[in-house]
Amino acid sequence: MSKRVAIVTGGSRGIGRESAERLGRDGFAVVVNYAGNETEAKAAVDAITGAGGEAIAVRADVAEVDQVTALFDAAETAFGGVDVVVHAAGTMYLAPVVDIDFDALDRMHRTNIRGTFVVGQQAARRIREGGAIITFSTSMLGIRMPSYAPYAATKGAVEAITMILAKELRGRDITVNTVAPGPTATALYLDGKDEETIAAAAKAAPLERLGLPEDVSEVIAFLAGPSRWINGQVIRVNGGVV
Repeated sequence: MSKRVAIVTGGSRGIGRESAERLGRDGFAVVVNYAGNETEAKAAVDAITGAGGEAIAVRADVAEVDQVTALFDAAETAFGGVDVVVHAAGTMYLAPVVDIDFDALDRMHRTNIRGTFVVGQQAARRIREGGAIITFSTSMLGIRMPSYAPYAATKGAVEAITMILAKELRGRDITVNTVAPGPTATALYLDGKDEETIAAAAKAAPLERLGLPEDVSEVIAFLAGPSRWINGQVIRVNGGVV
């Protein structure tokens, strides 16, 4: 078999980028998927290749079947196959239920739920034996903070898709798990929050800080590499906040 290959959706920023760079350091050839920010995707590729790894960037909307198919095609053409898919692409819309903007809700559903189905379908069809599929949920399902209902609902769907897919891949030697970070210092989480809100979130965990992207990427690396007996699980990566 050729070198192990990982596709990381949403790999140009935040936890996705940190995961892409970590897998590159671990010896994976990495396909950095991005939706629109080519500059950040190129920077992620440069970071991986600059450290001696192999990487390419491929643009694709995770909710579009043809584009995701082309993403997997590009991985196979460049590196010979796909062994790991880290589906980190997602978007967050927050609002109290009473104030929901349904157009914004539908856009988030398209990326977070439909995107998980689209990426999961290609991963299930094309990952090689001994591979891994890793999706992203959120610890907000347990924390249940006001205004997070729209976002948490989509991630509840991601957990359901992931757990069922793990059983559907019986006999393939492919693990399927979801990682559920708590408050993590990324642009996705910090955007629009004032200092008081961020400080309160940092105090919520017994470790009294926000998570960092590298805290989560360590778990991604474990699930993508040495872990072969963790399957069909939701792993809360939140410093003990819940």
